[in-house]
This record gives sequence, structure tokens and C-alpha cells, in this order.
Amino acid sequence: MAFLKSRFSRRQLMKRSAAVAAGVAVPGVATTVHASSNDELGFFSPHARILEETSIADLQAMMTSGETSARQLVGMYIARIHALDWDGPELRSIIEINPDVLGIASELDRERADGNVRGPLHGIPIVVKDNIDTADRMETTAGSLALLGSKPLQDATVVTKLRDAGAIILGKAGLSEWANFRGFQSSSGWSARGGQVRNPYIIDRNPCGSSSGSGTAPSASLAAAALGTETDGSIVCPASATGVVGIKPTVGLTSRAGVIPISHTQDTIGPMTRTVADAAAVLTVIVGADPRDPATDEAENISDDYTQFLDPDGLRGARIGVARELFGFSREADWVIDSAIAAMREAGAVIVDPITFPDPGEVSLDDAEFEVLLYEFGPDLEAYLEGRTGGSPRTLEEIIEFNREHSDVELQWFGQEIFLLAAEKGPLTDPAYLEALEVSRDGSRAQLDEALDSNELDAIIAPTGSPAWPTDLINGDHFLGGTSSHAARAGYPLVSLPAGYVYGLPVGITFMGRRWDEGTLIKLASGFEAATQVRRAPKFERTFKY
Repeated sequence: MAFLKSRFSRRQLMKRSAAVAAGVAVPGVATTVHASSNDELGFFSPHARILEETSIADLQAMMTSGETSARQLVGMYIARIHALDWDGPELRSIIEINPDVLGIASELDRERADGNVRGPLHGIPIVVKDNIDTADRMETTAGSLALLGSKPLQDATVVTKLRDAGAIILGKAGLSEWANFRGFQSSSGWSARGGQVRNPYIIDRNPCGSSSGSGTAPSASLAAAALGTETDGSIVCPASATGVVGIKPTVGLTSRAGVIPISHTQDTIGPMTRTVADAAAVLTVIVGADPRDPATDEAENISDDYTQFLDPDGLRGARIGVARELFGFSREADWVIDSAIAAMREAGAVIVDPITFPDPGEVSLDDAEFEVLLYEFGPDLEAYLEGRTGGSPRTLEEIIEFNREHSDVELQWFGQEIFLLAAEKGPLTDPAYLEALEVSRDGSRAQLDEALDSNELDAIIAPTGSPAWPTDLINGDHFLGGTSSHAARAGYPLVSLPAGYVYGLPVGITFMGRRWDEGTLIKLASGFEAATQVRRAPKFERTFKY
């Protein structure tokens, strides 16, 4: 294609992709940050242990007291990334480090010295998934070599909000290429650009996708927090697999402008952190109306501070429904959630067990959802691509052709069957699309609303997913099941957080609730977190010991 030949020769492309996968600095892919001394980058402490399990509030307190600075924090995180992500256990969760990050941190330190602290995220290093635009010297590629070298014209709105709040964009997190919407035999967390992201608890286990790096990075304390994106399960599944908190907001609560899309009906952007408090702090910053995303016009009950809902006694008196029909795909996950239910009762929750969703009849909500995604992907993607600089592909067909021409790199492990199906779909005025949308979105909203209202529930719970499976690039994911689809199709919120461990692997519990009711879910999740105190740091075991 013309856009490829104007940028790279075949040899350059192969050399560049191999270097990126290995974590080597190459032109246009910044992975090296220079400082005046090793101490400044934190190499005095190769694993930068001061950062392990340290909350955003504690990092902020350290900077306020003068114990450390934003520049020193950045240096320690970079040292830790080198020690654990690019070397050592090679977690591969960070595709690149922002080459300007030390200068940004220094400027924020100067602001602090002048008495200007922008808020709770001032000087806090955060990574964002590699499908979220940054109009800087970093790349935004969705993990695909097809987008390498072209640039977005402006930051994603959520990135602008983070920067305005004083957060430091430390780097880009790895992901499942094209957010796991390319082929049927994919391995979650793999991309041609970044290679395979690994699970920090047991390295040969999968981190789930597609926000795999956004789960692994905070879990391993490689960043204070991360942003992930979800269409169906891509925040909550990696949150469960990597033992972190993931908030999947109501569609429209956070802007999708400047985010490489799958579906304008289901896509949403949310925080992934080690604690509910940290997730609430990040969510506070990234919500709000945006003229670049019409879905945000519908948002209701937006809080100016989601940390106000944090409550260590948040389960007391709450009515929690147990969606038993979503259990059963993993006996180990069921064990964990049954223990969690007992803990919630002990913490004062009223448990309604079981609750059921209304029968949708003969229609398949899953089939309808997939049809919606196939129809929306091509038009949404091409609208996004128009906002990139020259050298970018402009159509889904051009990306398909790119993958064919470079199949030994892009298609080495799995194909692009989903791309091909999406390319065959007609316009969004097709009756087949409109019917599928009504079945998928409206049917799922009716199910959730009925289950919540008829049982007078504050939330519904279910296991988020199974313990992580072994990564298998040859055969793809060994996915047993998940419970994100009802809320994904409806566009409703979810919160997943650690509920327990099985054989050293985390299992998450999902709280699902009403549209625009993130505050209630944060209250319940913080109460559960306080009552159970489940989260523990990963130990980077190489392989499961049988």
C-alpha cells in the first residue's frame, strides 16, 4: 500500500518491529530516558521497592513532605520497569516510556515549589493503553505495526484531563492487538508491536485482555495507575487476572474521543489500580462532557469527586444479588466468590441468593452483540483514522492488506477473520444492524433493570473470571468464561476487584449496577476491600508448580 511504502522498506519494518518487541530504543519508539546520573533514575534501588503497593495518596504525601519529588518518582518507576518489565521476569507490560517524562516531572516539581498543586494526581506517574492517543513523541498503535510512525493530531480527551490534573503520562501499556478484535485464535495480551504481556503472579500465565498491560503494570507497581478500555471484558477480565481494581464506567461517563475504537455503543475508558481509592481518584479526573464524543451528552449523576463514595463500612445494609446463572464456568472461581459472599454477610450486607435475569426468549444476546460490533467497527475505525497524520492507513481494507503483506509478523500467531467479517458489513442504516442493536443493548438493559429493581438491589455480583490460564500463542486463549457481557451490551458500569487467590492466582469479584451509578459501586467495592483485605503483591513466579 502507498502509506506503507512511503514510510518503511520491508527490511526497516522487520528490524523496527523486532527491536520494539525486545524493548530496544529505535527511532520514533522511545524506550530510553536519559538523566544526569543513575541515582536520579533510581538505580540506587534496582527494584525501587519504595513503590511497591504504595497508594496515590501516599505518593502525594511523600511529595508534599519533601521526602521525594515527581522527578525522583519517575526515575524509580523507570528503574523498576527496566528491572522487572524489560529484564528480570520480562513482564512486557510497558511498550514504551515517554521520552519527555523527566522534563514534565521537573516542571510539575517547580509548580509544587511555587505553591501550585493541581490536585491529588499532581506528579503521579500513570500509564495509558496503547490505543489511547497521546500527541507527543510516543506512538499510538493499538499494538499494530500498521499505525507505527503516523501520529494523532491531539491528545485523547482523557489524556488531556490527566495532564491538566498534573498527572504524568509515564508511558504506553501493552495490549491485545486491535483490542482483541482481529481474529478468533488470539492470545490475550499479544501484539505485533509489543509482544506478549505476561501475568505478574505466574509469568507463564495469561494476563487476559485486551487491557493486559494496564492490569500488569499497576499490579507489579510499575506505575501508580493505568487507563484501560473496555468493549466487553477488556478492563474487568485483566483486573481479575492480575489482581487489581478495574472500573468499567457507564458508556458516556468518560469520553472516547482520541481512542482507537471498536464500538461507539459499548466502548468506555476506565482506571486500573491496586486500590478502590486510587481508582476513584483517577475516575474523578477523567469523567465529564466532551463535544468530541456525543455519548457524553447523556451522562447523569456525574460526581466532581468519586472518592466521596469510599466507605470502609460500605456493605452494611446494602442489598446484593447473587447471579448464580453466571457461575459454573470455573469451580475455583465459584469457591472464591462463595467465600466472598460469606464475608459480605459478615460485613452487614443483605444477600439475595440467587437472583435471575429475565429470559430473553429465542433471541441470542451474544450473537446480536457480535453483529453490532461488526457493523460499528469499520465506520468507527475509519472516522478515527481521519484524525491521524499522513502515512496512516485510512480504511479497514488498507489495514487488512497491510496484515496480508506482512503476514509473517502480523499474522504469525493468528488471523484476521473478524476484520474480514467487519469489512463485509453495510452501513449503520441496515435493518439487520438496527435489529441487532435493539436486541443487544435494549434487551440487556431490560434484563439488568428488571433484576435490580424487582429485587430492590444495590448491585449484582458474580465471579469476574477464572484463574489465569497458561499463555498459548499457538492455540490461543483457553478462556473458560466471564460475566461482563450483560453490562457491556447495556452500556452499564462494572467494578472488579480481588476476591481471593487460587493456587497463587487472583480471582476477581464483579459488582454490576445501574446506569450512571458508579458512586454506589465504589461504595460497595470499598466496603468489600476493607472487609476482606485480599490484595497481595505478585511474586513473579516463573511457572506454576504442579
